[in-house]
Amino acid sequence: MDEAKFKRVVLKLSGEALAGKGGYGIDPDIIDSIAQQIVEVKRAGVEIAVVVGGGNIWRGIAGSRKGMDRAAADYMGMLATVMNALALQDALEKHGEETRVLSAIEMREVAEPYIRRRAIRHLEKKRVVIFAAGTGNPFFSTDTTAALRAAEIEAEVILKATKVDGVYDSDPVLNPDAKKYQEINYLDVLKNGIGVMDSTATSLCMDNRIPIIVFNLQQAGNIKKVIMGENIGTYVKGDDA
Repeated sequence: MDEAKFKRVVLKLSGEALAGKGGYGIDPDIIDSIAQQIVEVKRAGVEIAVVVGGGNIWRGIAGSRKGMDRAAADYMGMLATVMNALALQDALEKHGEETRVLSAIEMREVAEPYIRRRAIRHLEKKRVVIFAAGTGNPFFSTDTTAALRAAEIEAEVILKATKVDGVYDSDPVLNPDAKKYQEINYLDVLKNGIGVMDSTATSLCMDNRIPIIVFNLQQAGNIKKVIMGENIGTYVKGDDA
């Protein structure tokens, strides 16, 4: 592999990305494919941390809309992310990679508690770090977790893996004439309500000058292409970048 453009990255995986066509649960083939891509870039010397969502098992906001207490529903969503993190850890270790799951909610039997310096040390030791349980607080999304953890570990970029090949001005599934952005800045995302990340996550990235690259995870090899600097997906940045 040629020289990687980034040396330390945060990869944001939605829970839905792990579910496959069924839309629910964990698809072993998909999680193995993701693990293979992570291994490929990690062995090129890239320090990689992963933030996983839990929407394939439980979505807190959906539970709250049906009358459940929002905080309780969000805590359930955090536990779902731990299940996904452990599944990804298992897949990575089957490929011979050292990993650590760091949970924002303490559960020592299955994961280490999240400590910033410990996370950085694991990365320096060339382990794949998987962040689970969101921020440990209700009312915050895993997108916000990705932005927060990226700032804390001084990652160079957030790679947001999705089911589409970038950011559009409208839903490309519903509108065949939707325009894809090659680049867009944070302020335009916030002003126009463009669905890159939620506003809290986008603001965190803007304040800490962390670019976001949105790309299609379903095409094999795309994680490597993004890290090598290929022009795929959409690059979200500040005006001074």
